[in-house]
Amino acid sequence: MPSAPLPRTTPSAQGVDARGVVAFVDALERVPRLEPHSLMVLRHGHVVAEGWWAPYAPDRLHLLYSLSKTFTACALGLAVAEGRLGLDDTVISHFPELDGEITDPRTRRIRVRHLAAMASGHRVEQLDAALATDPKNLVRGFLLNPPDAEPGTVFAYSQPCTYTLAAILGRLTGESLTGYLRPRLLDPLGIGPVAWVRDASGQELGYSGLHATTEDIARIGQLHLQRGSWEGRQLLPASWVEQATSRQVDNTGVMDNPDWQRGYGFQFWMQRHGYRGDGAFGQFCLVLPEQDAVVALTAAAEDMQAVLDAAWAHLVPALGGRTEPQRPAEGVAGDAGADADAALVARLTGLVLPRAAGGARPPAATAEAWGRFVGRSPQTPLTVAVHGAGDAWHVRVDTPDADGTPLSLDLPLSLDGWQEAAPPTEPDGVPLPLATSAAWADVDTLRVDVVLVETPHRLLLTCHLAAGTVTMEWHTTPLWNGPLHEQRAPLA
Repeated sequence: MPSAPLPRTTPSAQGVDARGVVAFVDALERVPRLEPHSLMVLRHGHVVAEGWWAPYAPDRLHLLYSLSKTFTACALGLAVAEGRLGLDDTVISHFPELDGEITDPRTRRIRVRHLAAMASGHRVEQLDAALATDPKNLVRGFLLNPPDAEPGTVFAYSQPCTYTLAAILGRLTGESLTGYLRPRLLDPLGIGPVAWVRDASGQELGYSGLHATTEDIARIGQLHLQRGSWEGRQLLPASWVEQATSRQVDNTGVMDNPDWQRGYGFQFWMQRHGYRGDGAFGQFCLVLPEQDAVVALTAAAEDMQAVLDAAWAHLVPALGGRTEPQRPAEGVAGDAGADADAALVARLTGLVLPRAAGGARPPAATAEAWGRFVGRSPQTPLTVAVHGAGDAWHVRVDTPDADGTPLSLDLPLSLDGWQEAAPPTEPDGVPLPLATSAAWADVDTLRVDVVLVETPHRLLLTCHLAAGTVTMEWHTTPLWNGPLHEQRAPLA
């Protein structure tokens, strides 16, 4: 049977001080170069706060980056429970075709548990080295680069560890990660369609690339908070959840930020309060057992530690203790509690991202202008044409596909706020979900912000009409090079 909707209630009904949630939202919006996109807070299994900064929306898939690893860990836990593999299996035993090539003794002692704990024995990230060794077979490239230390003794956050786990699971199950998880976990949890980026071999990456909704993040966090139990069914073994969410390897001093050096589990980070899955630029699933709470958050953040600092300063005190009865938060009882709840709802209603900087209306003297502008960034070569008059302006963006095929986007511009659009790309006509905002800096300079709403990324174009030039800047630069139209959830 499909999962029931997550129950919604007021913060005070679950012992939460709504003023602290408001303070958390305020703090997020004050952090430089941090752009929150969505937030859900659960206490005692109830949603007590939720909001999306337009043009982001509740039903929109969102790129999770390394928060994808949390879902891969679930697939591993299920496969172990089904007896398909053991944590102490050597990795090489699952790739017999490589047995003759992999001769380094340490490499041959890497076990499945070492991959899950980012403890392969390497001291640094191995993705670039593995791809340099074998760009077509990441597992082979990874295993041909011997560890620096004995497996299990040192921590290094390394994408090939999780990719290799995904490859093992694919071999054992004969399915993609999504296909394997769908009947066992995703459907019972009430998680709808998701999309996972695949590599050239057709394998879902495992370490990144999953697109899911904010509520999907909340559900997976609540499942772990409940030790794998969901609506009376044990979807994940409680023993697996205990292992995955407890320290399996020490990472003290490996990374600078305080919440990145408190130990690592099986694809989970330990933190000052509870544990988490996270992804680049602020995709978070915070699980707080002491508060019986889950926080799901997506963002475009250059300083992820600042997000956690704000959560510890404002959310944790507002949530109270796990065993606190379901009553109005201390000091916010009765009418005061209701007033605080209402103030939070008001704060979370109508959230919107800052739009392009400048004037809301074009200068009155501007006549119809046509231009052809060329701009280039390492990630996205673009040719831009601007045309329009009065309030009606368009930007046409031409960008090559991976094979050089020209693709075009015609973006109608709103000078009053965000305009959601799904203009077709050429030649396949597949819509690219995005939203635009435009503003005039002066009579000659048009600024256009393009939010790729299924990702954390915003592209800022500054078009200088008289000079025929355009400059561009990413707010959070995509980690994968590629055409602009690929900055979206992959199509089925």
